[in-house]
Amino acid sequence: MADKRLTYRDSGVDIDEGDALVERIKPLARRTMRPEVLAGIGGFGGLFEVPKGYREPVLVVGTDGVGTKLKLAFLAGCHDTVGIDLVAMSVNDVVVCGAEPVVFLDYFATSRLDANEAEQVIRGIAEGCLRAGCALIGGETAELPGFYARGEYDLAGFCVGVVEKSRILDGSRVKAGDAVIGMASSGLHSNGFSLARKVFEKDLGAHLARELLEPTRIYVKDCLALRDAVDVHAFAHITGGGLPGNLPRVLPDGHRAALRKGSWPVPPIFARIQQAGNLEDAEMLRTFNMGIGMCAIVSRADLPRALGLLAKRGQAAFEIGAVESAPGLAEPEVVVA
Repeated sequence: MADKRLTYRDSGVDIDEGDALVERIKPLARRTMRPEVLAGIGGFGGLFEVPKGYREPVLVVGTDGVGTKLKLAFLAGCHDTVGIDLVAMSVNDVVVCGAEPVVFLDYFATSRLDANEAEQVIRGIAEGCLRAGCALIGGETAELPGFYARGEYDLAGFCVGVVEKSRILDGSRVKAGDAVIGMASSGLHSNGFSLARKVFEKDLGAHLARELLEPTRIYVKDCLALRDAVDVHAFAHITGGGLPGNLPRVLPDGHRAALRKGSWPVPPIFARIQQAGNLEDAEMLRTFNMGIGMCAIVSRADLPRALGLLAKRGQAAFEIGAVESAPGLAEPEVVVA
């Protein structure tokens, strides 16, 4: 009797499962299409022409992952929201520059491909693209037996946006007296989960995991509407490092943002984390977004109009502080008092 011939499937890679996944993805990606897409899912590369109407278009690119929040998806068996997180982390960064995100690509890597599970993840990615107004035009699925633990996967995403060169937002026009607007977050978003998991390690069941899996809010359409309605001086995406780590990135030298404690509501989940972990206020502020996922800096004269526009769009937003001149500072900072 002849020895059994090995196949790629025997080594842990199932090409048929991968092909089946591609067919499932195609209708999901079609829902996100924009008229500028020339070639999408299925080719060796996605083709996209620059949207019309730009005189000096500048491309803005961003990439990110979801981090250890994925561990909660594995625990809860809930895979349809982490794709939204994946899109959010990149598109929210891109829009900070004043750019419109136009295309997104994903990378999904796992030890053994389960087409049903992967389809849930990519369904979330497509939903995130719809919320951001960008097209899912490609991606990569990698089956890496022995590299990841069985039943686990990792995600990465890549976004391209476009902005008129004269409308790039880089913080250079921020000045003393400007108002800082904070847009409410939906929870932890995709940062601080290593600490949150450590705090709850003895009580982290599927129910709490599902609560923590609330997806990252996508601010793209609200930010673009605000940019078009008022003279926005800067946006800041509040991710890892919290308000103290991200808001200074758009402040000029010799300036600081003075934020008023209690000027915005902090979701209860942050109090639960702080109490369970006996964490200091400063540690919470530099680890979590504390209820503010995006900031906009505008002149004080434009503040009422900006807050009114966001309210009409259903985005909770608050005046949380102001920009101050601080000539002696070595670098920009945030103070919360």
